[in-house]
Amino acid sequence: MRWLLVVGLFVVLAGLTAAFGRQVTKSSSSAPPLPPSTASLTSPHRSEHRGGLGEAGGAVPDGVTVFDDTIPAVTNLDPDLLKALREAAADAGVVFYVNSGWRSPEYQEQLLREAVSEYGSEEEAARWVATAATSPHVSGDAVDIGRSDATAWLSAHGAEYGLCQIYENEPWHYELRTEAITRDCPRMYADPTQDPRMQQ
Repeated sequence: MRWLLVVGLFVVLAGLTAAFGRQVTKSSSSAPPLPPSTASLTSPHRSEHRGGLGEAGGAVPDGVTVFDDTIPAVTNLDPDLLKALREAAADAGVVFYVNSGWRSPEYQEQLLREAVSEYGSEEEAARWVATAATSPHVSGDAVDIGRSDATAWLSAHGAEYGLCQIYENEPWHYELRTEAITRDCPRMYADPTQDPRMQQ
């Protein structure tokens, strides 16, 4: 009798495990792929020395926040942008992780090459990654904030600090627009290809 109970319990557990495994596989395989800029920025290996550029070129290790004073991607941001980010983060009650901030021209070009390889054309890659000559990351005027709780807070309150989402397809990308403090953020572009700054 006890043996039958053990076998029955094993069969039930095996069935549940198989069903759960199929459900996880199904849900993970149906998720849309991340854009290359996001995939590379949220990768657990983003802190590797990509092409020898590493942190000095703008790569960001996991766990970096807007208060980090040792990572060039944070310290090389425009001082006014960094000040606004830190003030907002202090008031938000959520952590503002930095997925990407300032980038060297070499690192930006590497990200663009990766995007072209991923998407198969320069036109499609341009929806996600700018050239080194046009990217606000290279000038230190843009930051990609990690985790949905922080971007949700910025979406609701960022304008009070002049922090605005610029592109509809990039809810993590923020730039400083000081006029937003009194007039709200400007209308977003669908993606970077609609931004006149990218046409230079």
